[in-house]
Amino acid sequence: MHGRPRKAYKPEEEAASAAKAAKLRALQSQFMSNHHNKIYTKEAVDLSTKLLEINPEAYTAWNYRKLAVEDKLSRIESDPDLIKTILDEELRVVESALSQNFKSYGAWHHRKWVLSKGHSSVGNELQLLNKFQKLDTRNFHAWNYRRFVVELTKRSEQDELKYTDDMIGSDFSNYSAWHNRSVLLSSLLARKADGFLPNKKIPDEYKLVQNAIFTDEDDQSGWFYHLWLLDQTVNVETPLLTSSWPSHGSRISLYAGCSNGSFSKLTTFGSESGYFPLVLNFDQAVGGVSSSTVTIDTELKGNEDLVWEPVSKKNSHVSCVWVARLKYISSEPCFGKEYKVKVKIGNSPGIVSSRGCNFSASYEFVFTAHVHDTVEESSQEGIVSWTDGFDIWDAESKDLNALTTLDRSNAQMDSKWRQEAIAEEIDLFRELPDSKIGKLTLARLLMAKAMISDDAVKGVHYNEILELYKDLMALDSSHYQYYKDVHSVALLRKVTSSTEDLSGHLFRCRNMNNSVCLRLNNLSLSRIASVEKLLFVQMLDLSHNELHSTEGLGGMQLLSCLNLSHNRIRSFSALDSLRHLKQLRVLDVSHNHIGEHSVDTTRYLCSSPLFNSEWTQDEVGRQMPTLVTKYWDAYFVLRDLNLKQLDITGNVIAGDVFSSFVLRVVPKLVWLDGKKLEI
Repeated sequence: MHGRPRKAYKPEEEAASAAKAAKLRALQSQFMSNHHNKIYTKEAVDLSTKLLEINPEAYTAWNYRKLAVEDKLSRIESDPDLIKTILDEELRVVESALSQNFKSYGAWHHRKWVLSKGHSSVGNELQLLNKFQKLDTRNFHAWNYRRFVVELTKRSEQDELKYTDDMIGSDFSNYSAWHNRSVLLSSLLARKADGFLPNKKIPDEYKLVQNAIFTDEDDQSGWFYHLWLLDQTVNVETPLLTSSWPSHGSRISLYAGCSNGSFSKLTTFGSESGYFPLVLNFDQAVGGVSSSTVTIDTELKGNEDLVWEPVSKKNSHVSCVWVARLKYISSEPCFGKEYKVKVKIGNSPGIVSSRGCNFSASYEFVFTAHVHDTVEESSQEGIVSWTDGFDIWDAESKDLNALTTLDRSNAQMDSKWRQEAIAEEIDLFRELPDSKIGKLTLARLLMAKAMISDDAVKGVHYNEILELYKDLMALDSSHYQYYKDVHSVALLRKVTSSTEDLSGHLFRCRNMNNSVCLRLNNLSLSRIASVEKLLFVQMLDLSHNELHSTEGLGGMQLLSCLNLSHNRIRSFSALDSLRHLKQLRVLDVSHNHIGEHSVDTTRYLCSSPLFNSEWTQDEVGRQMPTLVTKYWDAYFVLRDLNLKQLDITGNVIAGDVFSSFVLRVVPKLVWLDGKKLEI
């Protein structure tokens, strides 16, 4: 275990081990008989004591003792001395077991259970813990138990924080003490206890952990605590609204069906259903977004009680992205008119983060919707090309500035002390000799500073961050993929950090009504990020990258065309987030690895998520049960899309059988693998 080589037993050792095993089997046999027959005599309980002295991990023996104690307590009158005697015996047995195995889960849980019975010696537990923790200062069982005892004894968090001072002072490498310190400080900072304001306490904590890091650079304990401090510096507890679509002050052109004309260079939106999405993007997952917490003021009819839905996995009621669909086509004539739409959020309580913090900052954004006459609808006859008909964007475009509402969260947080604290850390870590962990921490610090800095200096930070991660990929191949992912995140944040950087990747597609196209191809991206700043994008080219999934794209509700060709996607399950994109009509996943690494679901109790589900009620499921079972991941994704063009060439899964399956699952498909279908 843990890299230690096995050694061959000597004959006398084998004999001793065999004798111990025989004794243990005999004890277990008699013990199990007592347990099954509910025998709780003194002799039977003593037998369980002997068993636990040999094997403290015998969970059934601990549970048996609980039943025996309950039986004894039920047979005696309320005699405090007798109750104390019974519970004292249990504590003695636990202490004996812990002396055999200090990391016995069953023993620690049993001791908790005894104390929960109201044992009067609870005050002695901290003294016992101090003795145990001197033997093993980092034992997480003891630290967990300590937190339990502290809660029972109502010992102050400040006193416990002082205890971590002592433990860290005697051993900088005590990860458990650092962890306990983070738990205590999280509570003290959250309730703003006396002397624990973030802008005062967090800078002091940086100084404490610096001593540990610069004393022993190779010890990980201090580095983990430093990472936690950085998270506390950058993030705020209360959720913030980071972006929305439509953005404040924007003008959008709405029309019914599909358009052959061009109403606007930037903000044209068409929908066959007569609805367009309202999108709210928060900096953390929240729940409670509804028509009572978000109010809409507009003359557009039929939008009195909007339904807000989270863009998240099924049965989840929290998400960073929430969407409502605003109706702009009704039975009453409304074409050729302009309508102001005012959205207010935060005026009524109810939006709460997954960590229990309320959304408290009220916000309001207003946009103008111009509803055009219905344009003659035409099904998608021509194939959408990713090479022809694109015009580059004007970096000075006023429309672009209106669409990209960047870094709204910065104005809603007190960033001065945060910037100063991070700047001091950056200066300090630049002096650290070159090392992997030093470069990684410097990159994280620079990323944090870029997130809360003005646009003018962000580009400089991101350039250095990208170089640091390139160095780390070369220095530390064992963590190459992690560095690659965070490099991708930094690159995308650089691209979206200003309209000047973003405009270099933006185009207008003449053949798609001047739709906004963002080209992020050939960037070696392995992960998607900064989607909250791209809510206005209608066409997205991510081809020739190293993506393994589309996680994060669910918030791009205007997306109608997506190019994922020449990536490293291995299954349709990796495309699950696309199910939220109701406007998606064109999808290219050609030349990936779909089908190369199929999962042998016959090894599992349920061969696929379709097992015992309602899929058999679906027409395709009834008519093609074998193919639906075989291609269940593709079925779950494709059935929720309304695609008109799909390309899957260059994948192992491609072929006549899968194509016939796709045609049944996506009945409105017009183009498949570059060929027009005969309808």
